[in-house]
Amino acid sequence: MIRKQAEKESRTTSITFYSKEQIQCPVCSTKFKREELHSGGGRLIAGDLTDELRRLYEPSAKYGEIFPTVYNLTVCHKCLYTAFPQDFSIPSRPVIEKLFENTEVRYDAVKGLFHNVDFTKSRGLNEGAASYYLAILCYELFEEKFSPTIKQAICAIRAAWLFDELGKKYPEENYKYVSDLFYQKATFLYRRALELESTGKEIIAGLKSFGPDVDKNYGYDGIIYLSALLEYKYGQKLDMEMRLKRLDYHKFALAKMFGLGKSSKNKPGPILEAARNLYDTLKVELKDVDD
Repeated sequence: MIRKQAEKESRTTSITFYSKEQIQCPVCSTKFKREELHSGGGRLIAGDLTDELRRLYEPSAKYGEIFPTVYNLTVCHKCLYTAFPQDFSIPSRPVIEKLFENTEVRYDAVKGLFHNVDFTKSRGLNEGAASYYLAILCYELFEEKFSPTIKQAICAIRAAWLFDELGKKYPEENYKYVSDLFYQKATFLYRRALELESTGKEIIAGLKSFGPDVDKNYGYDGIIYLSALLEYKYGQKLDMEMRLKRLDYHKFALAKMFGLGKSSKNKPGPILEAARNLYDTLKVELKDVDD
């Protein structure tokens, strides 16, 4: 009776739980249980939505701070193979062999960023940030039919968010610098994903969720918007001619997004407002340069 009561209290105060079924890593054959985030119970108190379409959450008195993105990826604690849950078991034999050969690369990548990361225990910000970096490395080896570039882009912006959170907690470390690097990486990957789709080399439309965060799927419009926003905020500024050319392209793409009359009624309100605001910002910047 006492043990059952203790188990019940543990469930009501915990943030996560482990899946009943074991997952087998296709790369190293290790079996493990996936850590999942509990829903309900007042654990997540939704806060503001940022211009990057990231949902912030208020800390609760009972559970403290929770970052849902920390738990979104499936990670093998042994070989550090990492992917979104729907992709974890799908790599072909040639890709699995490459992932196995790159195991040490993943170990070294994590060691270069953190003193201690442990995926056998409940995840924290360290593990969450590391998981997205690992996923970027793993998706680099995936076949084009699985749309790896846009998945890398989503992982890159989430990594930037989590490293930014680490930078707030540990300002003496270089996490803010790392966050900026991932923002730049995300800028490139979102741009690259759209380029590959335009040539038919990688298809974005088949994605289960476009994110960018885990709370809402903003669809293809979210990719168009984020690509424009990241280019404006984090794109290179050395070659101003190229920068202005890209911003002008994004201004046109944003205008198409919210300028299609009745079809715009089916788009989520927040992204339309954000797109209009960004369009106005780009318009002013481009006009100032012309003047």
